Amino acid sequence: MTAEGEMAEGEALVGGMMNAGAVFRRGAVVERPAPRSARALHAHLLALAEHGFNAAPRPVRLTADGREQLTFIPGDVALPPLPCWAMTETALRSVGNLLRRLHDASAAIAVDAGVEWPRSLADPAGGTMLCHNDVCLDNVVFRDGRAVALIDFDLAAPGRAVWDVAMTARYWVPLLDPASAAGFCPTGLDAPMRLRILADSYGLSPQERAELPDVIEQATASCRAFVADRVAAGDPVYIQALSERGGWQRWDRIQRWLAANHEVFTAALSN
Repeated sequence: MTAEGEMAEGEALVGGMMNAGAVFRRGAVVERPAPRSARALHAHLLALAEHGFNAAPRPVRLTADGREQLTFIPGDVALPPLPCWAMTETALRSVGNLLRRLHDASAAIAVDAGVEWPRSLADPAGGTMLCHNDVCLDNVVFRDGRAVALIDFDLAAPGRAVWDVAMTARYWVPLLDPASAAGFCPTGLDAPMRLRILADSYGLSPQERAELPDVIEQATASCRAFVADRVAAGDPVYIQALSERGGWQRWDRIQRWLAANHEVFTAALSN
């Protein structure tokens, strides 16, 4: 996250949409609204560290007024306008490597089935591993052009590894039709090649590679439904973003583009 300015409550941090304007840094601690799953999520973050994954915030405490405190991870986050390093192949490979490290640690940690994990971006097929589900540009910390940490685990829920890879690919390939990509990322990016780079750097199995194009389309539909729910609830941040980014026509265009290029992505992943 990047500092926006000094406030009485601490240093306001920008980046992300769900908790816009509600995240503050006080020295080595970040304070933000606590998700409903916070207690179980904090236990999971502590377990990740015990299993050797030191690239996520560590919980400090929950406050009486419904907020959580976590350790601050210094570094750079790719906020618009995107810095030149954000869409390099080096950055992309490092994101795939980091996600695999997260999953290797998460796979060794039992998921508390009694917790009401968020379902808005969760894998509809379910799973036995806790996935991040929101590895967007705002939620990856970089140093020297390489991903070093993941933050904002609010939407973490049980799922399959391939679902988390699909969610990640949407942002980091990125999986956008040319009109949607214009003005957001550098021109000329080869989406099929970059999807292959992400799959290779993560280490997807042959079966997961075969599944990935379908899962990407499912994940995109879930993301669209998530935005629709936030807009229907009157969330001003999502209403404004939807308007500024081309409305539902943009979502229609992206989904048509994904369907039209399904076989291209399948071939890129299998060659």
